[in-house]
Amino acid sequence: MRKNLIRSAALAATALAGVLSLSACDKGDSGSEASAPAASSASSASSAPADPSALSPSAGAARPAEQGSPSHAARQSDGGAAKGSRSPGATAEKGTGKPSHSGESSGKNGDKNGYGQVCGTNDLTWAATSKSQAGGYIEISVRAKPGITCWLPGVYPVVAIGSDGTEAQPAEQAVGKEIKLSGGTTAYAGLNPKTTNDDSGKELADIIVTVSRDSAGDPVGLKVGSTLFDRPEVTNWHASPREAVPGAGGR
Repeated sequence: MRKNLIRSAALAATALAGVLSLSACDKGDSGSEASAPAASSASSASSAPADPSALSPSAGAARPAEQGSPSHAARQSDGGAAKGSRSPGATAEKGTGKPSHSGESSGKNGDKNGYGQVCGTNDLTWAATSKSQAGGYIEISVRAKPGITCWLPGVYPVVAIGSDGTEAQPAEQAVGKEIKLSGGTTAYAGLNPKTTNDDSGKELADIIVTVSRDSAGDPVGLKVGSTLFDRPEVTNWHASPREAVPGAGGR
């Protein structure tokens, strides 16, 4: 009897231990199952691709930096230069193939088309002709170049003789009228190469001239043949060749 009670107690203890063991296993399995979704969720979060909008500031600034880079600016400037490469001055005399002369002379009431300005030295075509009248002189004549209309002042041209700075002196004291030059209109000045009565002087074959002392443009060289110069004088500009003969104008 006693043995049966001991055996029953042992069986009951064994059964209770088994129940407790099963209960502990159930709780452990539940905890594992509960932690598994969390681990899976964390794994999914770590493996998911990054949102483009969540890029770092340095990565997001890469595109603006590219637009502002020197190479990008150079491409833009090259394109702008190609569009704006045509110079406004290139069409001053459109269709003629010749540059405008208006920039070579200062203009009184002048404009970019070359009308109404004071004649500059390079606005004119020049010629020099030896004349036998009045003991011999050199007739200097000028015309406006094609497309130019300008006013020639009624003063004397500057005539340089040789390389030593000698200049022809004015043969007239008064200032004459302005002369409008356009098309075939011609103006004249008379150069007396020698006003002395001896054989002194220097012999030269060319002279350097400008419209006046205040005129714009580069000086022009004129061939006059072998001529003896000594204290030369030159008249004002005149519309008539007769008035440009030295001694014929007012003094």
